[in-house]
Amino acid sequence: MGELIIFSLIIAVVSTVILFPILSLFQKGDEKQKSPSFNGFLFIFVLLFIIVFSIYYFTNLDRNISGLVIGFTVLAVLGGFFAKGMERKVKLVLGLIGIITIAYMSFAFVFNADKKFEKAQMQVEEEIETFDENETPASVPPDFARNKMKKAFGQVPNTSYYELGSLQIQKVDGQYVYIAPVEFSGFFKWIQGDTTPGYFTVSATDSSANPKFIQSEMAYTPSSFLNKDIYRQIRLQYPDYIFYGDVQLEIDDDGKPFYIRTYGEFISARNGFNPLGIVMVDPLTGAAKQYKLKDVPAFIDGAVSPETVSLHNSYFGKYVNGYWNSLFGKSDVKLPSDEGTEANVSPIFDEKGDMYYFTDFTSPKEGVDSMLGYSLTNSRTGEATYYTGNLEESYMDSQGALQIIEKKFIEKKWYGKMPILYNFYGEASWLTPVLDTNGFLQNYFIVSAANPEIAVYASTPNDALKQYKTALQRGSGSVEGTSSAEEVQLTGKVVRVYKERVGESTNVSFLLEDGKNFIASTENNPLAIYLQEDDEVEMTYLNTGEMFLPVKEMAISGLE
Repeated sequence: MGELIIFSLIIAVVSTVILFPILSLFQKGDEKQKSPSFNGFLFIFVLLFIIVFSIYYFTNLDRNISGLVIGFTVLAVLGGFFAKGMERKVKLVLGLIGIITIAYMSFAFVFNADKKFEKAQMQVEEEIETFDENETPASVPPDFARNKMKKAFGQVPNTSYYELGSLQIQKVDGQYVYIAPVEFSGFFKWIQGDTTPGYFTVSATDSSANPKFIQSEMAYTPSSFLNKDIYRQIRLQYPDYIFYGDVQLEIDDDGKPFYIRTYGEFISARNGFNPLGIVMVDPLTGAAKQYKLKDVPAFIDGAVSPETVSLHNSYFGKYVNGYWNSLFGKSDVKLPSDEGTEANVSPIFDEKGDMYYFTDFTSPKEGVDSMLGYSLTNSRTGEATYYTGNLEESYMDSQGALQIIEKKFIEKKWYGKMPILYNFYGEASWLTPVLDTNGFLQNYFIVSAANPEIAVYASTPNDALKQYKTALQRGSGSVEGTSSAEEVQLTGKVVRVYKERVGESTNVSFLLEDGKNFIASTENNPLAIYLQEDDEVEMTYLNTGEMFLPVKEMAISGLE
C-alpha cells in the first residue's frame, strides 16, 4: 500500500504541474493577485492525488508509464489553455506529442499483427497419436460436475455465507479432478465470515463419483474485498506486472490450495500479450511468489491461462498473412472454435498426465462446418502444435458434432457439451458428453470426424469405445488399436456366450477354452447371432491387447 501512496503522490505532483499555470505563482504585483494562487495549486494536487489513488486502487491497473499517456495528454491540453506565453506553447506541444502517441497506441493492432502471429506460431503436424484405450479420458463435463457440487453444498459450514466459485480441472495426486473454491456471496457476508472454509473436488473421469469438500481456510480470494481481494493483493505486490486472464486455484499433492495468475508482456504499445510466468499466492497468508514458466512448480497444471491460449489461437488463425488479409482477402484464415469449456478452449490430458488446451479451427465462411485443423497447447509451457488432420479427408468441426447430437436426441432435447477430438483406433473422432435439460449427464457420444454416419453412444466412455470399435469394423473406418494391431487366426471351443442388442445389430461376447475373450458384431458377422456354448469356431481377430478382442471374420462349425 505504501508504494501505491508514493506512486500516487508523484503522479499527482507531475499532473498538477502540467495542469496548473505554474509561472503565475511567480508573477508580481497586481498580476499575481489576478492569477491562481498557491492554495489553488494545493487544492488541485490533493484532488488529483485522490483521483489517481482511487483509480489505481480500485481498478488494479498496472503502474507503467505507458498507462498514463491518456491522462497526461488531457492535462497537457487543458494546462495549455490555462497557461500563457511560453508555458502555453510547451504544454500544447506536450499535448500534441501525447495525441500522436495515443493515435499510435490506438492503431497498434494494425501494425503488430505479424508480431502477434510470430508469438503464437505453432509446430505443424498431421495427426495426434492414437489414444491408449487403457486410459480413461477426462470426460465428465464441467456443467455436470458443477451441478453435483451445488447439490453437495450442504457440507459447507455456515452455508448461507458462501457460493460456489469458478471450476477448473487439474491432476492432483495422480487423479484427474475438478476443483471449485467456496466463495463469499457478498460484501456483508465477507465482513461476517472473514475467511472462506475450503474447496470442492470431484472426479473428472468417473461420472458416478461424489464431490468432496476439503477444509482449507482462505482469506485472499476473488470474492473478498479491499486489500484481501486476491487481484488487489497480487497488484500491490507486483505493481508493474502485466497480467492476462483470471486467477485459478491450484492444489498441490498435499491438498494445499494456491491461487495463480499468468503474467507477461505487451507485444507492442500496450497491445497484445505474451506469457512469461506466473504469480502464486498463498490464499491464507497472502504471501506471493513469482515464477518464470520454466520454473513453475510441478503440481501446477494451468500456468498459462486459458484466456491467453484462446488469445494466441486467434493470433495464429487470423494473422497468418497480416492484419488486412484477416479482414478482406482472408487467405488461409481460420477461426478458433468457441465451444471450449474454459475461455473457448478445453483442457485435456495426454497419456503422461500433462495438460493441454484443445481447440478446433473452422473456416471464416458462414455455413461451413468443415474443420480446417485443431491445436493442442501445453498448459505449463505455452508451446503449441497445430494438427492439419488427414488432408485427403474433410473433417467435421465441433459445431457439426454438436448438431448431430442435437438431431439424434431432438425429442428429448438433450445436448452435447465439451466436444474433444481424439484419435480412436486410427480414426479422428469426436467424444462428447450428452446432458439433459437439467444439466445431468445421460451418455457419451462418439462420432467419426471424417465419416459422420459412424456414431455410437453409451453410458460410459469405455463402453462407448467398445461399441465404436465394432462400428468402425462394419463401417468405412479403420481399426488399428492402441498401436498397430496384427490380425491373428484362431480355432477354438466356446464355453460362455453373452448377447447384447445395440441399435440395429447385436454384439456377441464369448469366451474360449483357452481363456481368451472376444467380441463380434452381427453387422459384419450375421451368423454370430446363432453362436452358443460348445460351438467350434474358426476366426480372424485383431490382437489389440484388450480384454475383449475384436473379431474381424468368424465361421461356426456346422453352419454355412
